Amino acid sequence: MKTITNKYPIDDGFYMPAEYEMHAGTWMLWPERNDIWRLGAKPAQEVFAEIANTIVNYENVSVGVSQSQYENARNRLNHKIRVVEISYDDAWIRDTGPTYLINKRSEIRGVDWHFNAWGGIGVKNESSWELSGSYYPWKLDDMVARKVLEIDNIYRYRCPLTLEGGAIHVDGNGTLIATKECVLGRNANLTVRQIENILSNYLGVTNIIWLERGLYVEENNGHIDNMCCFADAETILLNWCNDKSDPQYDISKEAYNILIKAKNTVGNNYNVVKLAQPPVQQITEKDHVGVDLSEYAIPRMPGDRLPATYINSYICNGAVLIPSFGANGDKELMECDANAYKIYSVLFKQKLIVQIPSRELLLGGGGIHCVLQQIPYNNK
Repeated sequence: MKTITNKYPIDDGFYMPAEYEMHAGTWMLWPERNDIWRLGAKPAQEVFAEIANTIVNYENVSVGVSQSQYENARNRLNHKIRVVEISYDDAWIRDTGPTYLINKRSEIRGVDWHFNAWGGIGVKNESSWELSGSYYPWKLDDMVARKVLEIDNIYRYRCPLTLEGGAIHVDGNGTLIATKECVLGRNANLTVRQIENILSNYLGVTNIIWLERGLYVEENNGHIDNMCCFADAETILLNWCNDKSDPQYDISKEAYNILIKAKNTVGNNYNVVKLAQPPVQQITEKDHVGVDLSEYAIPRMPGDRLPATYINSYICNGAVLIPSFGANGDKELMECDANAYKIYSVLFKQKLIVQIPSRELLLGGGGIHCVLQQIPYNNK
């Protein structure tokens, strides 16, 4: 294991590049657990395969898969995709995998965060406990980053923060965006200043923009990748809600007021583009009965709100994968999908915009960005 313990990444000139920069490849994990994914994860596997088979047209793709699912995954995935046996608890590699760093000597390293399944466990009463996160245990997930880095022979830094990759976005020029709801909530033992110092030392950022909250009732407790993202060094794409009766309206308005005043590291404001979210979607009774009940995973109950947003997308070398929700023919959803496609097409004129039906990902608790982790291409 190539672990660096005596230095911070910033000491060796390493920093986190933006997602919109060139990639060397993408990592994924294969879904299979039946207390998270409905119908034995088969519908979700169709979506994961579509995502992987799309991205491999533009960059290298590696998919981690369990021993029992190896043959199934191998047969569903393009022959150009590398399939690697690896143990894990669930398929959210954005949050369990490494956050990659680069420096000016064309080197790549990775940050390994502490992971507790988005909240860990809490005490219910004197004789029992309850889940605060999504499932228990999560030890295998906490080891994903180190395994992936060792497979690719990349040096690793173990960071003291409990954090996930979906909780942070950077512009590649020293600015990071996150929500207090998530990052401070995950590390309640630390002050804001202490957290900012750690993020600076491990990601090479000098400017942090704090939003108060993320997407309404999102199970990851305010991940930034559901709320806003950098389209380029000057542009932030923000989840927007036009319905004043929806609690998300005030959250998005609050975020907009923060972002339009925020500045980058050279003192310039960002261009903030509003992207309207789709109508509220919920878990149905049919969705619910397709998931195995377990005391070791939070229940997926009928009526629960799903984290539907067009922000949870993925920028790869030649394309941008964005979610769509109108696959069932719903006219309002199809109009929202078309609007999102139009906005992405304007912002990414040099890339193909690919819409991926994403309801199955929502049912598992996330979106496209959540199941992907980019490896930067470093030619600097």
